[in-house]
This record gives sequence, C-alpha cells and structure tokens, in this order.
Amino acid sequence: MKLPLQQDDHQRVMSLLDEAYACRTNNLKRSTALAREALSLSQKLNEIGLVAKSLSHAALFAMILGEYESALDMSAQAIKIYESLNDDKGIADAKYNIAGVYYKTNNYHLGLVNLVDCINTYRKYNDYHNLARSHKSLGTVYEYFGDEKNAIITYEDSIDAAKKAGDLNLESNAYNPLSGIYLKKQDIKMASELIEMSIAMKTQTSDIRGLAFAYYGRGKVYTAKKQFAKAEDDFKASINIHLAMGETLGLGMAYHKLASLYVLMGQLAQAKEVLQKGLDFSTEYHLSMVKFKCYHLFYDIFKLENDPINALKFLELYLKERESVINAQTLKVIENYDLINKMEAIKKEAQLQLEKAEIIEKKNLAEQTAIVKQEFLSTMSHEIRTPLNAIITIASLLSDKTDKEEQELINALRFASNSLLLLINDILDFTKLEAGKTSLEMRPADFKQLLNNIKKTYESLAREKGLVLDLKIDNRLADSYELDENKLGQILGNLITNAIKFTYFGQVDIITEKISTTGYKDTIRFKVNDTGIGIAPNYLQDIFESFSQPQSITTKKQGGSGLGLAIVKKLVNLHGSDILVTSTEGIGSSFYFDLRLKKAESPDKPFSKHTESLKGKTILLAEDNVINAMVITKLLSNWKVKTEHVKNGFEAVEKTKQKAFDFILMDIHMPEMDGFQATKNIISAADNPNKKTPIFALTADVTAEYQTEFHSYFTGFLRKPIEVEKLYDALLDSIRR
Repeated sequence: MKLPLQQDDHQRVMSLLDEAYACRTNNLKRSTALAREALSLSQKLNEIGLVAKSLSHAALFAMILGEYESALDMSAQAIKIYESLNDDKGIADAKYNIAGVYYKTNNYHLGLVNLVDCINTYRKYNDYHNLARSHKSLGTVYEYFGDEKNAIITYEDSIDAAKKAGDLNLESNAYNPLSGIYLKKQDIKMASELIEMSIAMKTQTSDIRGLAFAYYGRGKVYTAKKQFAKAEDDFKASINIHLAMGETLGLGMAYHKLASLYVLMGQLAQAKEVLQKGLDFSTEYHLSMVKFKCYHLFYDIFKLENDPINALKFLELYLKERESVINAQTLKVIENYDLINKMEAIKKEAQLQLEKAEIIEKKNLAEQTAIVKQEFLSTMSHEIRTPLNAIITIASLLSDKTDKEEQELINALRFASNSLLLLINDILDFTKLEAGKTSLEMRPADFKQLLNNIKKTYESLAREKGLVLDLKIDNRLADSYELDENKLGQILGNLITNAIKFTYFGQVDIITEKISTTGYKDTIRFKVNDTGIGIAPNYLQDIFESFSQPQSITTKKQGGSGLGLAIVKKLVNLHGSDILVTSTEGIGSSFYFDLRLKKAESPDKPFSKHTESLKGKTILLAEDNVINAMVITKLLSNWKVKTEHVKNGFEAVEKTKQKAFDFILMDIHMPEMDGFQATKNIISAADNPNKKTPIFALTADVTAEYQTEFHSYFTGFLRKPIEVEKLYDALLDSIRR
C-alpha cells in the first residue's frame, strides 16, 4: 500500500521498510517488493543512508528466499555506504545478512566471523532485537560444529535478549532449535515443552513462516515419541508453509525429516520420493548441509533394500560432499574456532563492563547526593548556628549581671538554645560519623574528675524530673587514663539524657567497674541503668538505628532527633567495642559497653581561667555578622584582649598587612572573599607580618572542617556557637606553643 504523496518522502521510505520487515513473517514476496520500492525511492531522493538501509532490508529477504548472490551483492553495497557514514550498526545489519548466506551454504567459518562482529556491535548499543537474531544464528553454527554446549548457551542468550526486546517471535525462534538439542539428549519432556511454547507464541503473533519451523520441531518430537501420524502431519504442514513462503533452508530440512519418518514407518518408496525432492532442492539452492544428509539417508534406504550398488554410490557421494563441506573447512574453522571459545569471554567482559558502568553511575549518584547533602548541612549549620551563637553567648555574658528573677529567664533562654544546639549537633555529628570523618583523639585525662563533671552536667536535668542521678566509680580504677574526653562524654551524655527522658520515677545510675587488667591497660565496663518505662523486646534490635524511636513510647514529652543512640553505637564502634542493652517493660533498662583504656600519668593542670594570661593580647576578628562581632568582642574584652573587627576576607588581608596581631579569628563564610582564601593570602605573602600568626577558623558551618585541603592554613577550627572554654583554651595553647 503506497502512502499519500503529501507525506514526507523520507518518512515514506521508512514506512515502506517498516512494513516490509513486519510482513516478512507471512509474506516474503511482499516484503521483497516493498524493500525494492523503498530502494528505488531512496535512489531518486539521493539519500545514501536510506539507500543503504533499503539495500540491507532487500538483502535480508533475498537471503531468506535463497537468492544468495543477490543478497551478498546488496549487502556489500550497503556496507560500503555505511562505512562512508561511519555507521557501525548499519554495517552490522548488513553483515548479519552475509552471515546468513554463509552458514546456510558451506562457509560456516565465515558465518561465524560475521556473526561475532554483529554481536559485538549490537551489544555496544544494547540492541536486544538484533542480539536475539544473531545469537540464534550463532547457535545454529555451533550445532553445525557439533558444539551442543555452546549452542545451548547461545540459544539461551537469544531468548534472554528477545525477552528484553519484548519480541515473542524472536523468543520462540530460539525455542525451536533448543528443543532439538534436548531431543538429541533424550530429554523428550523438555523438548516437547519448549516446542509447544514456540507454537503457542507463533500462533499468538500470527508468524506463519516461523510456525513452519515450529511444526518441523514438533514433528521431530512426535517422531521420538513414535507418534508417526502426528509427526507426518506436522512435517507436511511445515513443507506447505515453506513452499508458500519461498523459504529455502526450512523446506530442504522438512523434506529430509519427512523422508526419515517414512523410513522409520517402513514406507521406503515414499521416503525415496520425498528425499529426491529434498536432494534436488538442496542442490539447486546450494544447501550443502541438507544435501549430504540426503545422500546419507539414500545410503541407508538402499542398504535396507539390499541394493549394495546404489548404497555404495550414495555413500561415496555422502563422503565426498561431507568432505567438501566439512573437511575442506577444518583448518579455517580451527583458525577461527578461538572466536567460539572467546564468545563466552566476550559476553563476560560485556557483563563486567555493564556492571562497571552501573557501579560508576551509582558512585556518581552517591557523590552527587553527598554534595547536595553537604551543601544542605553547610547552609543549615551556618544559618542556624550563627544566630544561636549570639543568643548563647549573650545569655552567658548576662548570667552574672542579673537579679534572681531575671536569672531564671536567662537560664530558660540558655536551656532552650542549648536544647536546639544539641539537636543540630546530633545531626551534624551523625553525618560526620557516617562519612568516616571522625577519629579518636586520645590524651591523658583525669578519669574520676571527667565522670564527676559529666554527672554534674546532667544533675539539674534529672532533678527537674524528680529523679536521682547517681555515680558509682569502682575504687580499683586508676586516676587517669588515655582517652578521648569529648567522645566518651558524648557517649555517656547521650545515654544519660536518653535514660532521663524515658524515666518518670526513681533514678538513673552511672556505673563504672573494672572487668580485667592486661599490662598497662584496664578493660572498663560503663553502665547507665534507669528505672524507666523500658523497651519492648521486638524493638531492641532497632533501638540503635538512626531516626529510630518506638512509636508506642514516643509522646510530646520526648523530643529529640532520634539520632542519640545511633551516635552512641557509632562512637562505641569507633573505640573497637559495641553497645549492648537489656530491658524489661515497666521496670527499666541497662545500656552498657566495655572500653580497653591505657593507664596514664595525671595530666598537666590547665592554666587557671582566672589568670590574666591573655591580658594585652590583640586579636583581629573577621566576622560579617555585626551581632556576632559585637558579642565576641565583648567576650574577649572580659579577658582584657584588644579586638579589631573587619567585615570580610578582603578587609582582613588588608588589615594584616598593616600590623602584627597575636591571634586572628577568621569567619569562613564572608562576602567578597571567604575565610579560606583570606587565610591563604595572609600565610602565603612573604612580607605579611602575620604570616606566622595563629589563625583560628571561626565558623557555624561544620562541613568546613571536612575540607582537608585547607587544614594546614589554620591553627584550629572553632565552631559557632562559641564554646567559651574551648576558645580560651585554644588561645592559651597557641601561646604555649
């Protein structure tokens, strides 16, 4: 059917080719006519890409019809055009036609080489439709070589590709020969199941030409079952369809199998009649594989008829034909057989490449997610912690200058702001732990003093709920150990606040006991027991998961991020240990973990905060937030420190050129020039008087600490909100250096 002339000519050619390919399953003659019409129109349009495509389609139909010379000629023309266009997929399409001609005649090694080329190209483009066709044809070549193992693998590859392409015809095409292999293995049940699947699919899709091959396959199964009448019907049905469709190879195979059936049935005259048709047909169309099989069957028939002269004649013809077909190719097949062995390696390599691409894609996605996550955390920490810095520091400064009534308001303000800060810190600390950005900083510490300080920190929280917070320290423990005070404080702090949160009556106990001693190290068990509401047994396994809180016990009275115990688990794991829990609903819970700590000498006493060690020192404060600058300046003035303030990195660099300072506090996020770049400019300038001055990064952005390329620029990182004691200690430590 010709399309209306007003349609685009290019689209008209494509429509002709699509229709030609679609009707190949039931009307090859029409397919050929449509392809040639498309070729003629393409040539008139002088569209070489369409010419090549039309030639390739026409060659495919010629190959199926047994017009081999025409198929090879048109394929060669198509390849020449595709090469000029650098279209490797088009080249593969044409090579598929050439491979079909070669393996259907007597050049199996050339069929093999071309099919391998096709598969490599189609795999590169994930062209599952053509992969299914090529694998099926390659399986046929393997069968010709007698390599049933590779044939099965390749047919299964064809089925897999066909399923991915969603093409039932191609899927069923592979079931036909696969059924034949199982038949040779005497697995009649499997062979029957496969061929019935094929017939059902062919019937569903109305693939008449494919149905002929399926009938042929079922005829072989019926023959094996000795259901000769059914087998005869199927072989005849296959022959009739092939005759109507003009299919050459299928017709030759069907003639041979029907003749073989008649031999089994003892109908030798009929066998010879049908076999002669098969021999004449295979001779005309150069179907060498079918031809020498016909010679061999004639040999068997004449032996049965006790006709030694004719039997010998056909035996000699069989051996000669077989030698010309098989033996003449032996060296070529051996030379190219490494391709067969390489096919599995090629497939595995392709799978590895696919897996590699998937891994890279996942890695890129993870990296992009991490960047987005880090940018969010950077913004969140900076935008929330910056105003909190002002609130907490102002509250701290006012706490000593208010009357009793105002003191209560100030304490409420400090409590609220510290609660918000704890929530933010939970999220940021968990993120650092997840990213592997946290490590232990082991230093000698006064163990008992640390525990007492932790208790004092949470005593008021327990007292507000009417609870007793008790600390029990094993008197066998040393006075000092090497440990990370912050991390241990964070672990116990989270466990204590968690216990207080879910306890309404009774007490919370902090217990430490020595489990064992090895050399200079003690194994210490830390316990936090409570008389709270307890945890249901089915929830114990999830209690340490992030953002996890039992819905049954969570009320508006219990806030929090749901990260406390997840952080505890990760911090305890960081010590090489694990956190455990026992609990009884309505009675209470016990969280405990063991740490192996090295005994240490008593740590040096820190400088007294009441000395005037910082008196007269000068600090350059680079801070774009006016309120924060005012608060920090006021705080430093309490220590008799003189402060000069600049609002951005550019001003900081200019100010450092004018005079030397004792310290520099450098905000990271500032307009015009950020703190990283400003610090780099200061320390890299040969004539800057502050080249060696201690510079502390002062930031509300916790992710700034992750940027390790800038670590060498700074003496240290100080988070906002400012922790007064840490700031004081940092400045004192830099003096001691």
